[in-house]
Amino acid sequence: QVQLVESGGGLVQPGGSLRLSCAASGSMFSFYDMAWYRQVPGKQRDLVAHITRRGDTNYADSVKGRFTISRDNAKNMLFLQMNSLKPEDTAVYYCSAGQYSNSAYCPAYWGQGTQVTVST
Repeated sequence: QVQLVESGGGLVQPGGSLRLSCAASGSMFSFYDMAWYRQVPGKQRDLVAHITRRGDTNYADSVKGRFTISRDNAKNMLFLQMNSLKPEDTAVYYCSAGQYSNSAYCPAYWGQGTQVTVST
C-alpha cells in the first residue's frame, strides 16, 4: 500500500510557474509507475502526465512543452514543474501511483489533491 500527499498548489498569475510535490510513504515507491491527474468541478479526472519506473514520460497534449514530470526514488518523491501557466490549467491536481501496461496508465492509489488556480 502507498500513501500519497501532494503539496505546492496555490494561486498564480497567467504565465507564472508552480512546482507540485507528492510525498509517498512505503518502501515500494520505485516499483510503481506514477502520474499526475487534474480535475475541475463537474468534469472527469484527466491524466496530465505519467512517468514509468524507468523514467519514461508522457504528457497530455495540452501541457506538452510547459509541464515536466520527474521523480526521486531515493526520496520517494514525485514532482510536476508547471511553467507558462494558463487559466485553463486551474484544477485540483492529484498524484497517483499505479502501473503502466499495454500503452495505458492504470491508477491504483490517489493523494488528496492540491488546488491550482491560475488567475489575475
